[in-house]
Amino acid sequence: MSDTYKKLRLAAVQAAPVFLDRDASVEKACQLIREAGNQGADVIGFPEGFIPTHPGWFNFIPDVGDEALLMSRELFKNAVEVPSKATDSLCRACRDANIIAVVGINEKIPGTTGTMYNTQLFIGRKGEVLGKHQKMVPTNGERLVHTGGQASTMRAFQTDFGAISGMLCGENSNPLAQFALAVHYPVVHVASWPAHFNESYVMQESILVATRGLAYSLKSFVINSCAVVTDELIDRYARTDKDRDYLTKAKELAGASVIGPKGQILGELGPGEGILYVDVDTQDVIIPKLIHDFAGHYNRPDVFQVALATDDSRLLIHVEEQKKHDSLPSNLESEQIKQQQLQHEDHRQPKDVPLISK
Repeated sequence: MSDTYKKLRLAAVQAAPVFLDRDASVEKACQLIREAGNQGADVIGFPEGFIPTHPGWFNFIPDVGDEALLMSRELFKNAVEVPSKATDSLCRACRDANIIAVVGINEKIPGTTGTMYNTQLFIGRKGEVLGKHQKMVPTNGERLVHTGGQASTMRAFQTDFGAISGMLCGENSNPLAQFALAVHYPVVHVASWPAHFNESYVMQESILVATRGLAYSLKSFVINSCAVVTDELIDRYARTDKDRDYLTKAKELAGASVIGPKGQILGELGPGEGILYVDVDTQDVIIPKLIHDFAGHYNRPDVFQVALATDDSRLLIHVEEQKKHDSLPSNLESEQIKQQQLQHEDHRQPKDVPLISK
């Protein structure tokens, strides 16, 4: 008997969080998770920074002005620790709905008071945290509140249908990041997006350009989930008539979609809040992969090699750990010690060799 491949219902969220309110945004996320579960969905993807919001104010407000700094402070105060009561609620909703969720959060480390990560939290059907992905490089104004993600989070996670991966916004178009995920053979990939970019780029066009190519390269199904512009957001952000006009137009655009492994658009959602559902057959990834497996036969490891760091970096190394590390000689020191020993042996050799009398 041949292997069997599951048919899945994929769900792409297009919705706004409750602005800078962690508890209310978690509650809304749980409602959307349960709604998708009731509709028979197997996987649900959420927008970037859904809890408690994406820091898009830096596109419009002076970054070190009082208003921006105060919103940034609220962002930190409402950021999510992993694990926490917030993640427990999300996990419980996934267990109740029998669904896998990829939720965009602003993550803070317990006990800290300043640094945040732009994170996707992966939760399994049984309500367990599968892991997380932290955005490798914050984009534009995100750099003022987010740091770069840890190397260990650049990976995919195994599920009952195969591997699932995810990336946030612009990194979905990063060729090296794409390859780092390709080696895990993701069947489903969640691309999380904010509510808007700026006047230089139409976000919805960028989403399709980036993720149709991503789906074609990975030979995966891609869920595009994005936030929406609200009247509250316009009032908070707009400082000029030009800002207000741009955000008002962005409010009428939609970005949620599902892309197939050949780069084809399988479904799109119209403007406004909602959940897009698309049914897929996971065996449809096989033929495209047989043609172009960039992590396998359709590449040349004798020509191309990609080095991926897997250890997290740390600013602080405890003294005892450093002592253990320092007690070991470096490669150069080892070679010098060896040479000194050889020279010492050569110097002693004439005296140490016994005379042989005839």
